[in-house]
Amino acid sequence: MHNFKNIIAWQKARALVKEVYLLLKKFPKEELYDLVSQIKRAVVSVPSNIAEGSGRGSNKEFSRFLDIAIASSYEVETQLILSFDLNYISEGELNLISEKTSEVQKLIYGFQKTLKTE
Repeated sequence: MHNFKNIIAWQKARALVKEVYLLLKKFPKEELYDLVSQIKRAVVSVPSNIAEGSGRGSNKEFSRFLDIAIASSYEVETQLILSFDLNYISEGELNLISEKTSEVQKLIYGFQKTLKTE
């Protein structure tokens, strides 16, 4: 078992949650229960699945949860691109979050590789 708090991908994903939540505060109120809610669920899913997977009995199971975390990160990225298309966020905001999301994805992929060699 792994201590999720020591996993850099989890730490960066946790920081990503905070940044996305702060960004979402400026969305129109009519999106509160639609796009905003969906983005929040997806971004919270990233560190949550890393943490949940860390408590599983095998590296194979852990890797499956990391796959879910990566998929959720792509969902977040897509939803933020849509938010840009709808003029809810600026191109600069989109690029900043996309860079951070990409960093989390790379860290998760790298961590998955180490799990396979353990």
